[in-house]
Amino acid sequence: MSNPVVWRDLAIAGHEGDKATARQGVAGPDPVARQIALGALERMGALTDGDVDVALGDIDPAVRRRAAMLAAKRPATDLMPALYDTDATVVEAAAWAAGEQVQIREISGETVGEPVLERLIALAGTAPDPQVREAAVASLGSIGDPRGLPAILAACKDKPAVKRRAVLALAPFEGPEVEAALAEALTDRDWQVRQAVEDLLPSAERPHDL
Repeated sequence: MSNPVVWRDLAIAGHEGDKATARQGVAGPDPVARQIALGALERMGALTDGDVDVALGDIDPAVRRRAAMLAAKRPATDLMPALYDTDATVVEAAAWAAGEQVQIREISGETVGEPVLERLIALAGTAPDPQVREAAVASLGSIGDPRGLPAILAACKDKPAVKRRAVLALAPFEGPEVEAALAEALTDRDWQVRQAVEDLLPSAERPHDL
């Protein structure tokens, strides 16, 4: 089923604006070709929200992951199915995309939907895969909703990679709990966690007792 020649042709189609070839790839049996075709359509500006929605329901998880990543620039795309996907890599991509979508929505004054926010909060604390937790925490920081703060604070005690992301996700928030979390992170065993605090706060704004 795999055909490197087809993959090459699809990649070229994206640069040459060959919609017909890209459309054939999207509808074809090869999951790698479907991924490349989605990227080709995106490159030529021919990808639609409908294309992404269909790809989010693809039988192949790699295609669904690619679709979730493409949804980052498409706030009209519903990420909820992907946030409940059975494949952790798809959920991770969807969680990341949710944070990207909110930045686009802010331009028009829109906010993230309640179901998405609630799902991200749940994923930040309970997802078995640490990369999913990390992506969810990052998106909660991008969203900046106070309801996400407890999950971010809890993530500050997670694995080092998640902690680093959680520290940066505290940027939109303030208050005693935030200051305490930053103070603790500044003495963390992991130097990258400590560096995250230093990157986040100029020395004049760091907790005074450190």
